[in-house]
Amino acid sequence: MARYRDSVCRLCRRENMKLFLKGDRCYSDKCAFDRRGYPPGQHGQRRRGKISDYGVQLREKQKVKRIYGLSEKQFHLFFERSDQKKGITGTNLLVSLERRLDNVVYRLGFVNSRTQGRHFVRHGHFLVNGKKVDIPSYLVDISDVVEVREKSRNILAITDAVEAVVRRGVPPWLELEKDQLRGGVKAFPAREDLTMPMQEQLIVELYSK
Repeated sequence: MARYRDSVCRLCRRENMKLFLKGDRCYSDKCAFDRRGYPPGQHGQRRRGKISDYGVQLREKQKVKRIYGLSEKQFHLFFERSDQKKGITGTNLLVSLERRLDNVVYRLGFVNSRTQGRHFVRHGHFLVNGKKVDIPSYLVDISDVVEVREKSRNILAITDAVEAVVRRGVPPWLELEKDQLRGGVKAFPAREDLTMPMQEQLIVELYSK
């Protein structure tokens, strides 16, 4: 499957906001978006023309897709499944994306970014309800317990991330037992728990055309 392998800092600059794709670097003075807050490319500083309604919808979809690190096919599949559920399609979409295991280990502070979370999940460093799960798109459920495997607890990247979780915080729908390197899912996330600026209705309008 195709995967974006260029500089992720370019994605933040293209979407004109911090997407926090590089963990601690995004909070430091090395952040490329803080240093060059304009779109990448030769004409980036002049690319400020009027954007059509379609362009606004497209940029919103691209932004959310990049936040969660999905391909177009994966993202569209999540949308289709969300559209088939009861409730508001846009909210269903964001809740499903938040429930992905690679996102949950990031939210709990076991890793510094979703990209790192996806990598560590694939290598089997986490357990869900005592069983190894190596599928990043696995959707956690209420009362699930996510923990770092015993053999993986001394990995420096994980211990450093846990120590830094205070700065980012743990969302209210999750519960972290820091000393045990374990977290629980108390509830599905509510819309107000998602603090990143996302206008999911624009994505629904784009896919509904």
